[in-house]
Amino acid sequence: MTGSLQVKNDKFYMVLNSTENGKRKQKWISTGLPVKGNKRKAEQMLRETLRKYETQAGIIHDDVRFSDYIRLWLEQTKKRVDEVTYQGYDTLAQTHILPYFDALGIRLQEVTTKVLQVYFDEKRVNGRLDGKGGLSPKSLRLHKNILFQVLTEAVRNQLLSANPCQFVQLPQKERKEAHFYSAAQMQTLFSALQNDPLLPIVKITAIYGLRRSELLGLQWDSIDEERGTLSICHTVVKVTSVVEKDKTKNRTSRRTFPLTPEARVIFAEAKCAEAENRRLFGADYTENPYVFKWDDGHSYSPDYISHRFNDLLKKHGLPLIRFHEIRHSCASLLINAGTPLKDVQDWMGHADIRMTADLYGHLDVSRKQQLAQTISGTLSGAC
Repeated sequence: MTGSLQVKNDKFYMVLNSTENGKRKQKWISTGLPVKGNKRKAEQMLRETLRKYETQAGIIHDDVRFSDYIRLWLEQTKKRVDEVTYQGYDTLAQTHILPYFDALGIRLQEVTTKVLQVYFDEKRVNGRLDGKGGLSPKSLRLHKNILFQVLTEAVRNQLLSANPCQFVQLPQKERKEAHFYSAAQMQTLFSALQNDPLLPIVKITAIYGLRRSELLGLQWDSIDEERGTLSICHTVVKVTSVVEKDKTKNRTSRRTFPLTPEARVIFAEAKCAEAENRRLFGADYTENPYVFKWDDGHSYSPDYISHRFNDLLKKHGLPLIRFHEIRHSCASLLINAGTPLKDVQDWMGHADIRMTADLYGHLDVSRKQQLAQTISGTLSGAC
């Protein structure tokens, strides 16, 4: 693409020349600048406009601005990843990364480990958008993941000789202790939620240790009454918008459970309620395949479930836990009942047993008692 400045009606116009499918094209764009005293400004606008169009077309120059290269990477990545992953990348880029590097104005070639380290150090101290401090180590790692991928692409395109993000140092990840409800607390919770629409949702989550996305992704075809099984194969997630996916978080998350007697009752009641709501709402009823939804058939938002659960705990004066920690409570109860970690891993759908051990290994009291008795008996026999 080439460009030049032309004068029309005593104002500068940018004339862009390109070739598409063998045909020459010309585009006139007004700068809005009067000719007198504005030549340098018009030339700068032309350079920036040419760079913008070339970047969009995938034409990359050595002196491309780093923020423009990030935008190009986002456009290319959108075609390669699923919608939820892209939403996550784009949200972080638009709210944090791009504003910072737009303001900095450096070229791709000027990005060094030191430049990136300053970015992360600043975000660690003052990175929150609400002005209340810095970002967590977990959030910083999400930023690093994006920047590392962007700069790896630059190395692949031979625009950089090495990835400067490789040697950036981040603070150690904080180990947050998960909170659990005991069996007695779960019963108290169930009693408090009697007659609340959230009760069946909480019960199914507690029985099967489901992630919120898996719970909301339950469809009627997930339930096989004849075989007595519940299959986890759909999810509903949200980053900036709600996305329905015919896949789970990972391969091991796709799992099948036996239907417990209580689960059978819950699903049967949900089916009857759906039929009655369809009759009551008539033409205003929205058909969708999900088990748990509003009376008019519309799907629940994932955020609504979490916020509603938190409000109910406060209303009834119960210990505050996150909705996700119902899942943790399920694992805790299984372990305290003597269930081996491998079986808990399968039930929870963890990709790696190390994750199960890291999260819940300290709860495996019965197993540790067995080991203590074993070593004690061995040593006693040796004395």
